Amino acid sequence: MSVSLLGIIFVQGYWINDSIKTKEEQLTLNIKQALISVSRDIKLHEVELYYSAFRELVDNSQEPDNTNIREIIYSRVDDITNEIFIYSNGITEEDYKLSSTFLDIGIDSVLFKKLINRTTTTRITPGVDGSESTSQTITDFRRMDEFERKHFESFIPTISDKIPIHQRVNDALIEKLLNKELKERGIETVFEYAIYSNQLATKVRSNDFELNAPSTYLVPLFVDENENSKYKLFVTFSNSRRQIFSSIIGMTIMSLIFTSVIILAYWNAIRQLIKQRQISQIKTDFINNMTHEFKTPIATINLALDALKNPKVEGNKEFMDRYLKMIREENKRMNAQVENVLRISRLENKSLDLKKERLKIHDLVEDAITHVELLVEDRGGYIKTHFAALKSSVLGNDFHLTNVIVNVLDNAIKYSEGEPKIDVYTENTSNSIILKIRDQGIGMSKAAQKQIFEKFYREHTGNIHNVKGHGLGLAYVKHILDDHQAEIYVESDRGKGSTFILKFQLIS
Repeated sequence: MSVSLLGIIFVQGYWINDSIKTKEEQLTLNIKQALISVSRDIKLHEVELYYSAFRELVDNSQEPDNTNIREIIYSRVDDITNEIFIYSNGITEEDYKLSSTFLDIGIDSVLFKKLINRTTTTRITPGVDGSESTSQTITDFRRMDEFERKHFESFIPTISDKIPIHQRVNDALIEKLLNKELKERGIETVFEYAIYSNQLATKVRSNDFELNAPSTYLVPLFVDENENSKYKLFVTFSNSRRQIFSSIIGMTIMSLIFTSVIILAYWNAIRQLIKQRQISQIKTDFINNMTHEFKTPIATINLALDALKNPKVEGNKEFMDRYLKMIREENKRMNAQVENVLRISRLENKSLDLKKERLKIHDLVEDAITHVELLVEDRGGYIKTHFAALKSSVLGNDFHLTNVIVNVLDNAIKYSEGEPKIDVYTENTSNSIILKIRDQGIGMSKAAQKQIFEKFYREHTGNIHNVKGHGLGLAYVKHILDDHQAEIYVESDRGKGSTFILKFQLIS
Protein backbone atom coordinates (compact mmCIF):
# COMPACT_ATOMS: atom_id res chain seq x y z
CA MET A 1 0.00 0.00 0.00
CA SER A 2 2.80 2.41 0.87
CA VAL A 3 4.68 1.75 -2.37
CA SER A 4 1.47 2.12 -4.42
CA LEU A 5 0.59 5.36 -2.65
CA LEU A 6 4.05 6.81 -3.27
CA GLY A 7 3.75 5.70 -6.92
CA ILE A 8 0.39 7.45 -7.29
CA ILE A 9 1.78 10.66 -5.78
CA PHE A 10 4.81 10.49 -8.10
CA VAL A 11 2.63 9.89 -11.18
CA GLN A 12 0.33 12.79 -10.26
CA GLY A 13 3.31 15.10 -9.75
CA TYR A 14 4.84 13.98 -13.05
CA TRP A 15 1.52 14.50 -14.88
CA ILE A 16 1.06 18.01 -13.46
CA ASN A 17 4.65 18.96 -14.35
CA ASP A 18 4.24 17.53 -17.86
CA SER A 19 0.96 19.40 -18.33
CA ILE A 20 2.63 22.66 -17.33
CA LYS A 21 5.43 22.09 -19.86
CA THR A 22 2.92 21.22 -22.61
CA LYS A 23 0.86 24.33 -21.87
CA GLU A 24 4.02 26.47 -21.89
CA GLU A 25 5.01 25.11 -25.31
CA GLN A 26 1.48 25.64 -26.66
CA LEU A 27 1.37 29.19 -25.27
CA THR A 28 4.79 29.97 -26.79
CA LEU A 29 3.67 28.65 -30.19
CA ASN A 30 0.43 30.69 -30.10
CA ILE A 31 2.31 33.84 -29.09
CA LYS A 32 4.85 33.41 -31.90
CA GLN A 33 2.07 32.88 -34.44
CA ALA A 34 0.29 35.97 -33.13
CA LEU A 35 3.46 38.08 -33.45
CA ILE A 36 4.08 36.84 -37.01
CA SER A 37 0.54 37.88 -37.91
CA VAL A 38 1.07 41.27 -36.25
CA SER A 39 4.30 41.80 -38.21
CA ARG A 40 2.52 40.93 -41.48
CA ASP A 41 -0.44 43.19 -40.69
CA ILE A 42 1.83 46.13 -39.84
CA LYS A 43 3.57 45.79 -43.20
CA LEU A 44 0.26 45.47 -45.08
CA HIS A 45 -1.11 48.47 -43.21
CA GLU A 46 1.82 50.58 -44.40
CA VAL A 47 1.42 49.35 -48.00
CA GLU A 48 -2.29 50.08 -47.90
CA LEU A 49 -1.65 53.56 -46.51
CA TYR A 50 0.71 54.51 -49.33
CA TYR A 51 -1.32 52.71 -51.97
CA SER A 52 -4.50 54.57 -51.01
CA ALA A 53 -2.68 57.90 -51.12
CA PHE A 54 -1.13 57.33 -54.57
CA ARG A 55 -4.30 55.72 -55.90
CA GLU A 56 -6.14 58.93 -55.15
CA LEU A 57 -3.46 60.90 -57.00
CA VAL A 58 -3.77 58.59 -60.01
CA ASP A 59 -7.55 58.95 -60.08
CA ASN A 60 -7.16 62.75 -60.12
CA SER A 61 -4.51 62.75 -62.88
CA GLN A 62 -5.50 63.62 -66.43
CA GLU A 63 -3.09 61.83 -68.73
CA PRO A 64 -0.63 59.01 -68.03
CA ASP A 65 3.07 59.49 -68.80
CA ASN A 66 3.10 56.25 -70.74
CA THR A 67 0.45 53.74 -71.91
CA ASN A 68 1.01 50.13 -72.86
CA ILE A 69 -1.86 47.98 -74.14
CA ARG A 70 -1.81 44.20 -74.21
CA GLU A 71 -4.84 42.77 -75.97
CA ILE A 72 -6.09 39.36 -77.12
CA ILE A 73 -8.69 39.37 -79.97
CA TYR A 74 -10.60 36.39 -81.35
CA SER A 75 -13.82 35.98 -83.40
CA ARG A 76 -16.70 33.51 -83.81
CA VAL A 77 -19.27 33.13 -86.69
CA ASP A 78 -22.80 31.97 -85.94
CA ASP A 79 -23.64 29.38 -88.67
CA ILE A 80 -27.37 29.92 -88.35
CA THR A 81 -27.61 33.73 -88.37
CA ASN A 82 -24.27 34.43 -90.10
CA GLU A 83 -23.52 36.93 -87.31
CA ILE A 84 -19.86 37.63 -86.51
CA PHE A 85 -18.78 38.08 -82.84
CA ILE A 86 -15.40 39.68 -82.13
CA TYR A 87 -14.13 39.37 -78.52
CA SER A 88 -11.41 41.63 -77.14
CA ASN A 89 -9.72 41.01 -73.72
CA GLY A 90 -7.05 43.58 -73.00
CA ILE A 91 -4.92 44.95 -70.15
CA THR A 92 -3.95 48.60 -70.27
CA GLU A 93 -0.86 49.63 -68.28
CA GLU A 94 -0.66 53.33 -67.53
CA ASP A 95 2.51 54.72 -65.90
CA TYR A 96 2.33 57.85 -63.76
CA LYS A 97 5.10 59.87 -62.17
CA LEU A 98 3.43 61.30 -59.10
CA SER A 99 4.60 63.96 -56.70
CA SER A 100 5.16 62.62 -53.14
CA THR A 101 5.99 65.84 -51.37
CA PHE A 102 2.66 65.85 -49.53
CA LEU A 103 3.64 62.58 -47.76
CA ASP A 104 6.95 63.94 -46.49
CA ILE A 105 8.87 60.77 -47.38
CA GLY A 106 12.06 62.47 -48.50
CA ILE A 107 11.74 61.97 -52.27
CA ASP A 108 10.13 64.22 -54.90
CA SER A 109 8.20 61.71 -56.99
CA VAL A 110 7.11 58.07 -57.14
CA LEU A 111 6.41 55.91 -60.19
CA PHE A 112 2.94 54.35 -60.07
CA LYS A 113 1.54 51.73 -62.47
CA LYS A 114 -2.20 51.68 -63.08
CA LEU A 115 -3.69 48.53 -64.58
CA ILE A 116 -7.07 48.40 -66.33
CA ASN A 117 -8.72 45.18 -67.46
CA ARG A 118 -11.44 45.60 -70.14
CA THR A 119 -13.47 42.91 -71.97
CA THR A 120 -15.59 43.99 -74.95
CA THR A 121 -17.79 42.18 -77.44
CA THR A 122 -18.35 43.49 -81.03
CA ARG A 123 -21.36 42.06 -82.92
CA ILE A 124 -21.61 42.36 -86.79
CA THR A 125 -25.04 41.48 -88.22
CA PRO A 126 -25.48 41.16 -92.08
CA GLY A 127 -28.61 42.81 -93.59
CA VAL A 128 -31.00 41.52 -96.27
CA ASP A 129 -29.79 44.08 -98.78
CA GLY A 130 -26.13 43.14 -98.15
CA SER A 131 -25.43 45.92 -95.64
CA GLU A 132 -23.98 45.27 -92.12
CA SER A 133 -24.83 46.70 -88.72
CA THR A 134 -22.31 46.79 -85.87
CA SER A 135 -22.89 46.97 -82.08
CA GLN A 136 -20.34 46.94 -79.25
CA THR A 137 -20.84 45.92 -75.62
CA ILE A 138 -18.44 46.33 -72.72
CA THR A 139 -19.20 43.20 -70.74
CA ASP A 140 -16.62 43.64 -67.98
CA PHE A 141 -14.64 46.60 -66.75
CA ARG A 142 -12.64 46.66 -63.58
CA ARG A 143 -9.41 48.05 -62.20
CA MET A 144 -6.91 45.38 -61.19
CA ASP A 145 -6.20 46.60 -57.63
CA GLU A 146 -4.45 43.40 -56.54
CA PHE A 147 -1.94 43.55 -59.37
CA GLU A 148 -1.35 47.24 -58.77
CA ARG A 149 -0.75 46.66 -55.06
CA LYS A 150 1.71 43.86 -55.74
CA HIS A 151 3.59 46.12 -58.14
CA PHE A 152 3.47 48.94 -55.60
CA GLU A 153 4.91 46.76 -52.82
CA SER A 154 8.11 46.21 -54.76
CA PHE A 155 9.29 49.77 -54.29
CA ILE A 156 7.70 50.51 -50.87
CA PRO A 157 11.04 49.85 -49.07
CA THR A 158 12.60 52.59 -51.19
CA ILE A 159 10.02 54.97 -49.81
CA SER A 160 9.72 53.78 -46.18
CA ASP A 161 13.43 53.36 -45.41
CA LYS A 162 13.78 57.12 -45.46
CA ILE A 163 11.12 57.56 -42.75
CA PRO A 164 11.75 57.18 -38.95
CA ILE A 165 10.07 54.12 -37.43
CA HIS A 166 7.89 56.17 -35.06
CA GLN A 167 6.28 57.79 -38.13
CA ARG A 168 5.65 54.44 -39.78
CA VAL A 169 4.20 52.63 -36.75
CA ASN A 170 2.32 54.08 -33.79
CA ASP A 171 1.44 52.65 -30.36
CA ALA A 172 -2.28 52.49 -31.05
CA LEU A 173 -1.79 50.29 -34.12
CA ILE A 174 0.53 47.87 -32.29
CA GLU A 175 -1.79 47.55 -29.30
CA LYS A 176 -4.83 47.06 -31.55
CA LEU A 177 -3.18 44.32 -33.62
CA LEU A 178 -1.68 42.54 -30.59
CA ASN A 179 -5.00 42.53 -28.74
CA LYS A 180 -6.79 41.22 -31.82
CA GLU A 181 -4.35 38.37 -32.55
CA LEU A 182 -3.97 37.30 -28.90
CA LYS A 183 -7.74 37.31 -28.35
CA GLU A 184 -8.31 35.14 -31.42
CA ARG A 185 -5.93 32.55 -29.90
CA GLY A 186 -7.50 32.67 -26.45
CA ILE A 187 -4.54 34.42 -24.80
CA GLU A 188 -5.66 36.85 -22.12
CA THR A 189 -2.59 38.35 -20.50
CA VAL A 190 -0.98 41.73 -19.91
CA PHE A 191 1.81 42.62 -22.34
CA GLU A 192 4.42 45.30 -22.88
CA TYR A 193 6.17 46.04 -26.20
CA ALA A 194 8.98 47.99 -27.85
CA ILE A 195 10.57 48.29 -31.29
CA TYR A 196 14.37 48.12 -31.51
CA SER A 197 16.50 49.18 -34.49
CA ASN A 198 19.84 47.37 -34.70
CA GLN A 199 19.69 46.57 -30.94
CA LEU A 200 18.92 50.19 -30.09
CA ALA A 201 15.64 51.30 -28.55
CA THR A 202 13.29 53.49 -30.56
CA LYS A 203 10.52 55.85 -29.54
CA VAL A 204 7.90 53.15 -30.15
CA ARG A 205 7.51 51.41 -26.78
CA SER A 206 5.06 50.97 -23.90
CA ASN A 207 5.66 52.62 -20.55
CA ASP A 208 6.63 49.55 -18.48
CA PHE A 209 8.61 47.58 -21.05
CA GLU A 210 11.75 45.76 -19.81
CA LEU A 211 13.94 44.00 -22.31
CA ASN A 212 15.28 41.38 -19.85
CA ALA A 213 11.86 40.24 -18.60
CA PRO A 214 11.49 36.41 -18.26
CA SER A 215 8.76 35.98 -20.91
CA THR A 216 10.10 38.00 -23.85
CA TYR A 217 9.35 37.26 -27.50
CA LEU A 218 10.51 39.03 -30.67
CA VAL A 219 9.50 39.19 -34.32
CA PRO A 220 11.21 41.10 -37.21
CA LEU A 221 9.31 43.99 -38.82
CA PHE A 222 9.32 45.11 -42.48
CA VAL A 223 11.25 42.09 -43.76
CA ASP A 224 12.65 42.64 -47.28
CA GLU A 225 12.90 40.20 -50.18
CA ASN A 226 16.17 38.81 -48.77
CA GLU A 227 14.53 38.08 -45.39
CA ASN A 228 16.50 40.90 -43.78
CA SER A 229 15.16 43.46 -41.35
CA LYS A 230 16.67 46.17 -39.21
CA TYR A 231 13.63 46.46 -36.91
CA LYS A 232 12.47 43.98 -34.27
CA LEU A 233 9.30 44.04 -32.21
CA PHE A 234 9.83 42.80 -28.64
CA VAL A 235 6.80 41.77 -26.54
CA THR A 236 6.91 40.73 -22.86
CA PHE A 237 4.13 38.96 -20.90
CA SER A 238 4.09 39.51 -17.15
CA ASN A 239 1.48 36.94 -16.12
CA SER A 240 1.86 34.21 -18.73
CA ARG A 241 2.48 31.54 -16.05
CA ARG A 242 -0.76 32.53 -14.36
CA GLN A 243 -2.63 31.77 -17.60
CA ILE A 244 -0.84 28.42 -17.84
CA PHE A 245 -1.84 27.47 -14.31
CA SER A 246 -5.40 28.71 -14.79
CA SER A 247 -5.79 26.41 -17.80
CA ILE A 248 -4.94 23.29 -15.77
CA ILE A 249 -6.14 24.35 -12.33
CA GLY A 250 -9.42 22.43 -12.62
CA MET A 251 -7.88 19.05 -13.42
CA THR A 252 -5.06 19.69 -10.94
CA ILE A 253 -7.49 20.37 -8.09
CA MET A 254 -9.52 17.26 -8.94
CA SER A 255 -6.32 15.21 -9.06
CA LEU A 256 -5.18 16.58 -5.69
CA ILE A 257 -8.61 15.93 -4.15
CA PHE A 258 -8.70 12.30 -5.28
CA THR A 259 -5.09 11.78 -4.20
CA SER A 260 -5.94 13.29 -0.81
CA VAL A 261 -8.89 10.89 -0.51
CA ILE A 262 -6.56 7.96 -1.21
CA ILE A 263 -4.06 9.28 1.39
CA LEU A 264 -6.84 9.67 3.97
CA ALA A 265 -8.13 6.16 3.23
CA TYR A 266 -4.59 4.81 3.54
CA TRP A 267 -4.03 6.65 6.81
CA ASN A 268 -7.39 5.44 8.15
CA ALA A 269 -6.57 1.83 7.21
CA ILE A 270 -3.22 2.03 9.02
CA ARG A 271 -4.89 3.67 12.02
CA GLN A 272 -7.53 0.93 12.13
CA LEU A 273 -4.82 -1.73 12.00
CA ILE A 274 -3.00 -0.10 14.90
CA LYS A 275 -6.26 0.33 16.81
CA GLN A 276 -7.23 -3.31 16.27
CA ARG A 277 -3.83 -4.36 17.52
CA GLN A 278 -4.29 -2.20 20.62
CA ILE A 279 -7.80 -3.61 21.18
CA SER A 280 -6.43 -7.13 20.85
CA GLN A 281 -3.79 -6.35 23.47
CA ILE A 282 -6.36 -4.72 25.76
CA LYS A 283 -8.68 -7.73 25.48
CA THR A 284 -5.79 -10.03 26.28
CA ASP A 285 -5.05 -7.95 29.39
CA PHE A 286 -8.75 -8.02 30.26
CA ILE A 287 -8.93 -11.81 30.04
CA ASN A 288 -5.79 -12.12 32.17
CA ASN A 289 -7.18 -9.72 34.78
CA MET A 290 -10.60 -11.39 34.77
CA THR A 291 -8.99 -14.79 35.15
CA HIS A 292 -6.98 -13.49 38.11
CA GLU A 293 -10.01 -11.80 39.67
CA PHE A 294 -12.06 -15.02 39.40
CA LYS A 295 -9.22 -17.24 40.54
CA THR A 296 -8.81 -15.45 43.86
CA PRO A 297 -12.46 -15.70 45.06
CA ILE A 298 -12.75 -19.26 43.76
CA ALA A 299 -9.64 -20.23 45.73
CA THR A 300 -11.03 -18.44 48.80
CA ILE A 301 -14.38 -20.23 48.48
CA ASN A 302 -12.62 -23.61 48.11
CA LEU A 303 -10.53 -22.96 51.26
CA ALA A 304 -13.66 -21.91 53.18
CA LEU A 305 -15.51 -25.06 52.07
CA ASP A 306 -12.57 -27.22 53.12
CA ALA A 307 -12.54 -25.48 56.49
CA LEU A 308 -16.27 -26.09 56.94
CA LYS A 309 -15.65 -29.81 56.41
CA ASN A 310 -13.22 -29.82 59.33
CA PRO A 311 -14.84 -31.65 62.30
CA LYS A 312 -13.37 -29.07 64.69
CA VAL A 313 -15.33 -26.28 62.99
CA GLU A 314 -18.68 -28.05 62.78
CA GLY A 315 -19.54 -27.30 66.40
CA ASN A 316 -18.15 -23.74 66.42
CA LYS A 317 -20.91 -21.35 65.36
CA GLU A 318 -18.56 -18.34 65.25
CA PHE A 319 -16.23 -20.05 62.74
CA MET A 320 -19.18 -21.36 60.73
CA ASP A 321 -20.68 -17.85 60.41
CA ARG A 322 -17.27 -16.40 59.51
CA TYR A 323 -16.63 -18.86 56.67
CA LEU A 324 -20.21 -18.68 55.39
CA LYS A 325 -19.93 -14.85 55.27
CA MET A 326 -16.62 -15.19 53.43
CA ILE A 327 -18.22 -17.47 50.81
CA ARG A 328 -21.17 -15.08 50.43
CA GLU A 329 -18.89 -12.01 49.98
CA GLU A 330 -16.65 -13.73 47.44
CA ASN A 331 -19.70 -14.95 45.54
CA LYS A 332 -21.12 -11.40 45.49
CA ARG A 333 -17.73 -10.15 44.26
CA MET A 334 -17.73 -12.58 41.31
CA ASN A 335 -21.37 -11.80 40.55
CA ALA A 336 -20.61 -8.05 40.51
CA GLN A 337 -17.76 -8.58 38.03
CA VAL A 338 -19.98 -10.63 35.71
CA GLU A 339 -22.72 -8.01 36.03
CA ASN A 340 -20.29 -5.27 34.98
CA VAL A 341 -19.49 -7.15 31.77
CA LEU A 342 -23.16 -7.90 31.03
CA ARG A 343 -24.16 -4.32 31.80
CA ILE A 344 -21.73 -2.92 29.23
CA SER A 345 -22.92 -5.49 26.67
CA ARG A 346 -26.57 -4.52 27.19
CA LEU A 347 -25.72 -0.83 26.88
CA GLU A 348 -23.90 -1.37 23.57
CA ASN A 349 -26.81 -3.41 22.21
CA LYS A 350 -29.25 -0.72 23.45
CA SER A 351 -31.26 -3.40 25.21
CA LEU A 352 -31.05 -1.71 28.61
CA ASP A 353 -34.34 0.05 29.35
CA LEU A 354 -33.67 3.09 31.53
CA LYS A 355 -36.77 4.45 33.21
CA LYS A 356 -36.21 8.07 34.18
CA GLU A 357 -37.80 10.24 36.82
CA ARG A 358 -37.19 13.50 38.67
CA LEU A 359 -34.10 13.22 40.87
CA LYS A 360 -31.90 15.55 42.89
CA ILE A 361 -28.17 15.31 42.25
CA HIS A 362 -27.38 16.14 45.87
CA ASP A 363 -29.42 13.14 47.07
CA LEU A 364 -27.67 10.86 44.55
CA VAL A 365 -24.25 12.04 45.73
CA GLU A 366 -25.13 11.45 49.40
CA ASP A 367 -26.43 7.95 48.56
CA ALA A 368 -23.31 7.11 46.53
CA ILE A 369 -21.02 8.24 49.35
CA THR A 370 -22.64 5.74 51.75
CA HIS A 371 -21.52 2.92 49.42
CA VAL A 372 -17.83 3.82 49.62
CA GLU A 373 -17.34 5.67 52.92
CA LEU A 374 -16.29 2.51 54.77
CA LEU A 375 -13.47 1.95 52.25
CA VAL A 376 -12.35 5.56 52.68
CA GLU A 377 -12.47 5.41 56.48
CA ASP A 378 -10.62 2.10 56.48
CA ARG A 379 -7.70 3.82 54.71
CA GLY A 380 -7.88 6.91 56.96
CA GLY A 381 -9.18 9.29 54.29
CA TYR A 382 -12.21 11.49 53.85
CA ILE A 383 -14.96 12.53 51.44
CA LYS A 384 -16.18 16.13 51.84
CA THR A 385 -19.14 17.70 50.01
CA HIS A 386 -19.30 21.35 48.94
CA PHE A 387 -22.78 21.88 47.53
CA ALA A 388 -23.04 25.37 46.03
CA ALA A 389 -25.78 24.59 43.49
CA LEU A 390 -29.19 26.01 44.40
CA LYS A 391 -30.96 23.88 41.79
CA SER A 392 -30.17 20.18 41.41
CA SER A 393 -33.25 18.54 39.87
CA VAL A 394 -32.54 16.37 36.81
CA LEU A 395 -34.36 13.69 34.81
CA GLY A 396 -32.64 10.34 35.23
CA ASN A 397 -32.55 6.77 36.43
CA ASP A 398 -31.90 6.53 40.17
CA PHE A 399 -30.08 3.18 40.14
CA HIS A 400 -27.75 3.86 37.19
CA LEU A 401 -26.89 7.47 38.08
CA THR A 402 -26.01 6.32 41.60
CA ASN A 403 -23.76 3.66 40.07
CA VAL A 404 -22.15 6.35 37.90
CA ILE A 405 -21.19 8.44 40.92
CA VAL A 406 -20.09 5.34 42.84
CA ASN A 407 -17.83 4.31 39.96
CA VAL A 408 -16.19 7.75 39.83
CA LEU A 409 -15.70 7.79 43.62
CA ASP A 410 -14.34 4.23 43.52
CA ASN A 411 -11.93 5.29 40.80
CA ALA A 412 -10.72 8.18 42.97
CA ILE A 413 -10.18 5.81 45.91
CA LYS A 414 -8.28 3.22 43.85
CA TYR A 415 -5.84 5.72 42.39
CA SER A 416 -5.06 7.52 45.64
CA GLU A 417 -1.79 6.54 47.27
CA GLY A 418 -2.12 6.44 51.03
CA GLU A 419 -5.12 8.25 52.47
CA PRO A 420 -7.90 9.01 49.90
CA LYS A 421 -8.76 12.72 50.08
CA ILE A 422 -11.84 13.43 47.97
CA ASP A 423 -13.86 16.65 47.60
CA VAL A 424 -17.23 16.82 45.86
CA TYR A 425 -18.46 20.18 44.48
CA THR A 426 -21.68 21.29 42.77
CA GLU A 427 -22.54 24.56 41.06
CA ASN A 428 -25.13 25.95 38.68
CA THR A 429 -24.34 27.43 35.26
CA SER A 430 -27.20 28.65 33.10
CA ASN A 431 -29.60 25.67 32.79
CA SER A 432 -27.12 23.08 34.04
CA ILE A 433 -25.69 21.66 37.22
CA ILE A 434 -22.01 20.74 37.31
CA LEU A 435 -20.73 18.00 39.61
CA LYS A 436 -16.97 17.92 40.29
CA ILE A 437 -15.27 15.01 42.07
CA ARG A 438 -11.68 15.94 42.89
CA ASP A 439 -9.06 13.63 44.38
CA GLN A 440 -5.41 14.07 45.37
CA GLY A 441 -4.24 10.80 43.86
CA ILE A 442 -1.58 9.87 41.35
CA GLY A 443 -3.26 11.66 38.40
CA MET A 444 -2.88 10.58 34.78
CA SER A 445 -1.11 11.53 31.58
CA LYS A 446 -2.66 13.58 28.76
CA ALA A 447 -2.69 10.48 26.55
CA ALA A 448 -4.59 8.50 29.19
CA GLN A 449 -7.20 11.26 29.55
CA LYS A 450 -8.22 10.71 25.90
CA GLN A 451 -8.79 6.96 26.37
CA ILE A 452 -10.02 6.35 29.91
CA PHE A 453 -13.67 6.18 28.76
CA GLU A 454 -12.93 3.41 26.25
CA LYS A 455 -13.93 -0.14 27.10
CA PHE A 456 -11.15 -2.31 28.60
CA TYR A 457 -8.69 0.61 28.74
CA ARG A 458 -6.54 0.85 31.86
CA GLU A 459 -3.45 2.97 32.27
CA HIS A 460 -0.48 0.92 33.41
CA THR A 461 3.29 1.00 33.65
CA GLY A 462 4.92 -1.61 31.44
CA ASN A 463 3.09 -4.92 31.76
CA ILE A 464 2.31 -4.54 35.49
CA HIS A 465 -0.99 -2.92 36.49
CA ASN A 466 -0.74 -0.98 39.71
CA VAL A 467 -4.50 -1.24 40.42
CA LYS A 468 -6.66 -4.27 39.73
CA GLY A 469 -9.72 -3.88 37.52
CA HIS A 470 -11.10 -4.54 34.05
CA GLY A 471 -11.32 -1.09 32.47
CA LEU A 472 -15.15 -1.26 32.41
CA GLY A 473 -16.18 1.22 35.11
CA LEU A 474 -15.61 4.49 33.27
CA ALA A 475 -16.85 2.98 30.00
CA TYR A 476 -20.11 2.19 31.81
CA VAL A 477 -20.18 5.75 33.21
CA LYS A 478 -19.79 7.24 29.72
CA HIS A 479 -22.60 5.07 28.27
CA ILE A 480 -25.04 5.96 31.04
CA LEU A 481 -24.31 9.70 30.83
CA ASP A 482 -24.67 9.65 27.04
CA ASP A 483 -28.12 8.11 27.49
CA HIS A 484 -28.97 10.96 29.89
CA GLN A 485 -27.66 13.62 27.46
CA ALA A 486 -25.07 14.50 30.08
CA GLU A 487 -21.35 15.19 29.64
CA ILE A 488 -18.22 14.02 31.42
CA TYR A 489 -14.62 15.06 31.04
CA VAL A 490 -11.50 14.98 33.19
CA GLU A 491 -8.78 17.42 34.20
CA SER A 492 -5.62 15.85 35.55
CA ASP A 493 -1.86 16.20 35.92
CA ARG A 494 0.54 13.41 36.75
CA GLY A 495 1.17 13.40 40.52
CA LYS A 496 -1.36 16.18 41.25
CA GLY A 497 -4.64 14.27 41.28
CA SER A 498 -7.65 14.28 38.98
CA THR A 499 -10.98 16.10 38.75
CA PHE A 500 -13.92 14.40 37.03
CA ILE A 501 -16.53 16.94 35.85
CA LEU A 502 -20.12 15.79 35.17
CA LYS A 503 -22.60 18.20 33.56
CA PHE A 504 -26.37 17.55 33.72
CA GLN A 505 -29.30 19.50 32.26
CA LEU A 506 -31.67 20.87 34.91
CA ILE A 507 -35.44 20.42 34.76
CA SER A 508 -37.94 22.94 36.09
